[in-house]
Amino acid sequence: MTQALVLAAVLLTPQEKALHDDLPRIIEHCAVQTRLMLKDIKGSWNPYPERLNDYGQRENVSIYGWTSGFFPGVLWKLYEATGAEDFKAAAIDYTDRLFPLRHYSDNHDIGFMLMCSMGNGKDLAPERRAQYEEVLKDGARQLAKRYNPSLGLIRSWNHYDFPVIIDNMMNLELLEWGAKHPYAGETDKMAKERRWLDEIARSHADITDRNHFRPDSSAYHLLNYDPRNPGRILNIHSKQGASVLTAWSRGQAWALYGFTMMYRETGEARYLRRAVGCADFTVNHQNMPSDGIPYWDYGAPGEERDASAGAITTSALLELCGLVDGEKSRVYRAFAVKALATLSSPAYLAKEGTNGNFLLMHSVGGKPGGSGIDVPFNFTDYYYMEALLRFRKLVGGTP
Repeated sequence: MTQALVLAAVLLTPQEKALHDDLPRIIEHCAVQTRLMLKDIKGSWNPYPERLNDYGQRENVSIYGWTSGFFPGVLWKLYEATGAEDFKAAAIDYTDRLFPLRHYSDNHDIGFMLMCSMGNGKDLAPERRAQYEEVLKDGARQLAKRYNPSLGLIRSWNHYDFPVIIDNMMNLELLEWGAKHPYAGETDKMAKERRWLDEIARSHADITDRNHFRPDSSAYHLLNYDPRNPGRILNIHSKQGASVLTAWSRGQAWALYGFTMMYRETGEARYLRRAVGCADFTVNHQNMPSDGIPYWDYGAPGEERDASAGAITTSALLELCGLVDGEKSRVYRAFAVKALATLSSPAYLAKEGTNGNFLLMHSVGGKPGGSGIDVPFNFTDYYYMEALLRFRKLVGGTP
């Protein structure tokens, strides 16, 4: 063990050391479970496992489902975690099938679909890097087609007048990546269009920062703008949350993660301020359970927990704790480690061969609509794997 790793081990808290020492077992368990999933879905018409429905049956989606990038992302994370070539081969297979998305602009989730798959693949499969990067560049320009310059916002859904959901913050990473990576031999016009991607992302983030939050830094889910009158908000909707007066926990996690990412990509202090506000709301909320996994809505104590909100929040805090100093860094890190330990316990990490071969149990999709209640989801698994790897990096590498 190097001197740096020895020092890191010495500085770990007891909970961090326990989780650090247990990482090989946790990752191997996730590997076994995912290999069972790969075997089970082989030959499926729609090959991308999304969730179990309320009857315990697995539902898959096509490449055009908004969650299609998460399962390839899990495979890439497992390859990163284990170095096992079978995960790399499977990740390439499921990622390469997404190539048609380079021309897809039907929703704002192209960022999820491409960054979780090809965004990981370009770094972990050098032989695919050039191909994946070209798709990402094209995808960023497709996402930009949903931008309304008059409003300064990216349209989330294709219904309502001009809806913007807090989830949309997550897709700005594709624009920021595209802005920084030129085409080979690009013209001055192409370079100007590329730099415009950054302007789009910042405009959307700035207006979201201004309009999408209550004074306590809790996020609304959906704002419906008037496309004919810039600046006018026609309606505020809770949609997947319990009430327009309370914070939907996964939406709060998207906000925390999205503004942390925007600070990383731009260095703009205003994005860090919002990320810290979102984090403080989360870790200090009176209805946050002691184990760090929130209820599906912060205004619904005693109801279902949401492992997806827990996993996204945990991953975001493990990044944010390295971007702030002092007590906040310590608090965010400790909360993230506590939540990650909870997610890695039998209360959430499914037994081998159960849970439809998804990794984590107990997520909530759209409770107000009556679906996806207390079931697994692929995005939960993706951000859980990301959190495990961020924790491993934070505490000094492989145990």
